[in-house]
Amino acid sequence: MAEILLAGGSPSQLHHNCSGKHSGFVCLACHQGIDPAGYTAPDHPVQREVKGTLENVFGYSLSDDAGGIDGCSVPTWAVPIDRMAHGMARLATGQGLAPIRAAAARRLMDAAIAEPFMVAGTGRFCTDFMTALSGQVYAKTGAEGVYCAAIPALGIGIAVKCDDGTTRASEVITARVVAELLGPDGAEATGPFLEPVLHNWKGTAVGRIATTEALARKNWA
Repeated sequence: MAEILLAGGSPSQLHHNCSGKHSGFVCLACHQGIDPAGYTAPDHPVQREVKGTLENVFGYSLSDDAGGIDGCSVPTWAVPIDRMAHGMARLATGQGLAPIRAAAARRLMDAAIAEPFMVAGTGRFCTDFMTALSGQVYAKTGAEGVYCAAIPALGIGIAVKCDDGTTRASEVITARVVAELLGPDGAEATGPFLEPVLHNWKGTAVGRIATTEALARKNWA
């Protein structure tokens, strides 16, 4: 970004953090011999393919009447939170998916776990959390306070949604749920993420973020 600004330019859609996903959409179109023009439109064959894949993974029928357009211009659909968790478990285990899709899902998840920096980048929870857990967990932020994760060895998917639409709580909740599920095996790695300290612009520690005891596993119904 600094190089662009110093050269007198300005960022475009090509520099958006979703540009990799968009490259995938274009590659899918080319691979299937589809004209990629207008690939972000809800009725484009690429987005129809994406919708069908999501329905298969979530085990849920997506309604075009309950959706919107993401900040990066692609269609989004409303999905119940339990279906999101179910989908994450399916991606991690391959259960309920066709063999070719299960293999593709595991390949993608293994790649993200192996190179967490490529998932989010410097100072981002996704990257730092997966790095600290050394392959035990896959984690990915979503929009508007959504966070999803999976623990492949346990075959468990996790989905979090915070009503205020921010990540400050969803990240800590995700860390706490993972810590409770991993138990002693994950205590050291998850510890730094359970009560992050808040600093003001001067660098003074002014507070912390923590979950309540309601999230302790002993309280799970």
